[in-house]
Amino acid sequence: MGLFTSFLWAISTNVYKSQSNEATPLAISSVKMWAAMIAMTALVLLPFRTTPFYMPLDSLLFLVSSVTVGLVIGDLLYLTSQERIGVSYAFPITSTYPIVTYLIAMVFVEEPILVSRLLGVIVAVLGITIISRSQAMVQDLTGTDHDPERPDTSDPPSTPRRVTDWFGIALALMAALCWATGSVLLQIGVHDVDPIDANFVRMVFGSGIFIPVFSAAVMRGMALPSKRATGIVMAAGLLGMTLGSLLYTFTVKMIGASIASLMGSMSPLFALPISTLVLKEAYSARSIVGALMTVTGVILVIIAV
Repeated sequence: MGLFTSFLWAISTNVYKSQSNEATPLAISSVKMWAAMIAMTALVLLPFRTTPFYMPLDSLLFLVSSVTVGLVIGDLLYLTSQERIGVSYAFPITSTYPIVTYLIAMVFVEEPILVSRLLGVIVAVLGITIISRSQAMVQDLTGTDHDPERPDTSDPPSTPRRVTDWFGIALALMAALCWATGSVLLQIGVHDVDPIDANFVRMVFGSGIFIPVFSAAVMRGMALPSKRATGIVMAAGLLGMTLGSLLYTFTVKMIGASIASLMGSMSPLFALPISTLVLKEAYSARSIVGALMTVTGVILVIIAV
């Protein structure tokens, strides 16, 4: 379930990026959250549910905090970072959040300190980072993307340009911290409630937060997303924000935030075979090494004793 969540997030993230010319990061975050809220409301109201809606106050507080920190602030920081430094940089940086999640979980939810599990998380995250960066390098060499750390071939060889957007990098790191904190808060909040009810609460409060933020941005001159971009983002939101977040909530409840966060960060592992087999893109030896490291790290995490 956690791996399928990662697959859905891999698809939706790239769809959001494809609409960045027609919608701002705030607009994308708002639209996908509102689409998820509508879908979750319909799911909660289904007449054939076997259990009634139940939400104690303490669980409500943790769930509201988790969606505010993780899905609202964290996603907005990531989308803004992605706009500034690109997916090939923002994604590997934020993919380190399972390490932070494990460290936070050890303190606040008494996650057992297992050296083999911590090592597995680190190895898997390094593998994910290698896959992401090697894919970016291959794309640059084939002319389909540009890596800002590589010299621009349109310039004279003696004047390479290297631009480091430190603010964009900082935003990506902050997004990773928000996602990690949100995952741990979710683990605490979903402990005594149905994951469907928990995710419904998260989507409702997340949607509510975006209403004044979005309205204020429009009043300050933010352009509204085009109808085409709105439809595409809503469709991707049904996959990533609705189904993806619901499955992630189930995953956190079943196996805990530290392992669930690792499963949810493995999108590059899915992107590698898709780009190679379906899109016929080139791959490098580094991609294969990264994939092997990722799988090895996940095995270490799962069998840790």
